[in-house]
Amino acid sequence: MSTTEELFNELKKDIDIENFIAANQTEFTKPLHKYLCELLETKNLTRKKIAFAMNVDPSYIHHIFSGKKKPSRERLLAIARAMDLNLKDTQYLLRYGGYGYLYPRNPFDSVIIYSIENGLTFNEMNNYLKQLGELPIVTEE
Repeated sequence: MSTTEELFNELKKDIDIENFIAANQTEFTKPLHKYLCELLETKNLTRKKIAFAMNVDPSYIHHIFSGKKKPSRERLLAIARAMDLNLKDTQYLLRYGGYGYLYPRNPFDSVIIYSIENGLTFNEMNNYLKQLGELPIVTEE
């Protein structure tokens, strides 16, 4: 896997763009629902387990994982915690969802980063958000 900087440097050269795209297919972002399904398989989880962990209707998760519905950034973060994703996978998930990375200069994002790095549950993370005056992640539709 190439770094973004390496891809930029390659693009800056006088190259054949068609060859670049063909050679770098695995480097490009993919649709959110495809990445989510890959994560499910890798982590040996089910949509039903994710719905249970988030306390949402399984049909809501089905719509997201099938690409019929785009979740908000907060709900995507809730999915990441329900799947017990590490920071790197959570950042990729946000990118594939079309959202900005977690940013440590943002108090809300800092709590999320802390929760991921310390293995906090979804409820523990929400408790910290509340304690620090941030809005908790609401999962209800």
